[in-house]
Amino acid sequence: MSTRNTGTPTPAASAPESPEADPRARAFAAAHPVRPVPAQGLVETAPISATPASDGLDALWKAVVHETRTRGNDIHLPISMAYAERLCRAYPSADAELVLVSVLLHDTGWAHVDESRIISEGFAGDWRKAAIRYEHEQQGCEVARRVLPGLGYGAGFIERVCEIIDGHDTRPVAYSLEDALMRDADRLWRFDQAGIALASSWFAMDPAAYTDRLAVEIVPELITQAAVDMATADLSRSNALLKTGVLR
Repeated sequence: MSTRNTGTPTPAASAPESPEADPRARAFAAAHPVRPVPAQGLVETAPISATPASDGLDALWKAVVHETRTRGNDIHLPISMAYAERLCRAYPSADAELVLVSVLLHDTGWAHVDESRIISEGFAGDWRKAAIRYEHEQQGCEVARRVLPGLGYGAGFIERVCEIIDGHDTRPVAYSLEDALMRDADRLWRFDQAGIALASSWFAMDPAAYTDRLAVEIVPELITQAAVDMATADLSRSNALLKTGVLR
């Protein structure tokens, strides 16, 4: 059977709203028009090993031990938490509890996806748009909804955590200062020697190539000035320690 063209145009499907157009993204951009966002307090740039994360969330850590055993999370998450605490001190207007809980849980979803696909899909090609990246964000929200109620967190707080976790790798913009601090903490660990050792292998790069990538791609992604200052100091120390100027 054939169809007849009546000459009546078919309405075009509405294009999905870009993340930048989301009211939350617009509100955050309006509230913080200067980028990187200037620090509000002291910025600590000493080696992160000098200020490990506090023990205030140990009950939550214990609830997700299983989730820390995938993709180096038992290295990545504690170091990211230490950076997050520094960032919260530099931005005291942020809800520190929301930032820290979100950082602790943001990558727990890796433990609930197909592990064989993590490196092959999550760290190759256009990795930010890899399906497994979206999957681990969604699974991280499921972890949050599972473990946080039993630790006394309310439904509203849990959904704020999930709003940050959902999109932390795949959404190009932050929706709030807390979201921005979580994103910056997630990136800052890569500048420490432990982060370079792990992440360079995930991307099949030698340390010199990886630190070059950090300088060119990751520093410009940082949202806060405090994070830029920490990253710059860490990168200088890491390059000197690993002799990346020679071993390339």
